[in-house]
Amino acid sequence: MPSTGYIQIRAYESLAQLPLPEVSIAILAHDGTALALRLTDEDGKTEPIAIPTPDAEESLAPEGSRTPFAAIDLYAEKANFVSIKVEDVQLFPGVTTLQELEMIPLSDLPDAYDRQEILETRRQNL
Repeated sequence: MPSTGYIQIRAYESLAQLPLPEVSIAILAHDGTALALRLTDEDGKTEPIAIPTPDAEESLAPEGSRTPFAAIDLYAEKANFVSIKVEDVQLFPGVTTLQELEMIPLSDLPDAYDRQEILETRRQNL
């Protein structure tokens, strides 16, 4: 029986970490199924988003065949900023994962109008 994990996103710009509102966030399963679509608020955050995860009990035995976390991909876009893709974000049952996104203004990279920043999360060896 599936459990639930949570993800909260915080988008900001510059090293000063200025909150970035109205960033479009799309959370997808690896098969491309949309799990959630959100906009960041005036503080650059989303509310925690519930995502189905495997049960914690499935990770207690070494012979368990399932990975004890759900892995999702996250996309973030805002006009005049470089879009971001974060691959393999790991969500554990009963835990809220905070994903921080530093958005880069296109004005800082004038030749990168169609650039996408891809961040890969290393899978934990559990």
